[in-house]
Amino acid sequence: VQHQFTMPTVPPPEELLTQEELIQKFLNPNLAERYRKHLNKIQAEDVPIDIKPVNPPDVFCLEPQEPKQLFWVRARGYIGETDMKVHCCVAAYISDYAFLGTALLPHRQYHIKFLVSLDHSMWFHAPFRADHWMLYECESPWAGGCRGLVQGRLWRRDGVLAVTCAQEGVIRVEQKPNQSKL
Repeated sequence: VQHQFTMPTVPPPEELLTQEELIQKFLNPNLAERYRKHLNKIQAEDVPIDIKPVNPPDVFCLEPQEPKQLFWVRARGYIGETDMKVHCCVAAYISDYAFLGTALLPHRQYHIKFLVSLDHSMWFHAPFRADHWMLYECESPWAGGCRGLVQGRLWRRDGVLAVTCAQEGVIRVEQKPNQSKL
């Protein structure tokens, strides 16, 4: 018995901007200082993975958004034909990047006080290379009681489901929603 979901149809990574290119696109002289600081902080993070968001959330929008994200991801640099455990470790790092953030998308009007993972589980289905582009599909089917649940799938470019992961985390927000100053 064998089956899998179908990989979402998305543009290939070569047609998308990197996270850094998206930030550069938004950084302009007319941008409010608080947004500029936030984008510069993101840009200053030394993340060892290449990320190309398929459907990047609008960083300036406080409107609720669907709790789903798609990214093309891969390790920066060459890992090569090594022990599969190395690729699994890199996939674990990749899977934790922006994972709980998916649960926050419907609640962007709130200021997050505290966000931490409670657990993180992974199931490895097929061989993969973490230094090759993989589609990372994240979705949050539920949040409540100061917790959020997120599920993810890492797809190889050929459409094979390589990894499934799940994470639950604590989410604490300020009692008053953020108010737009625009």
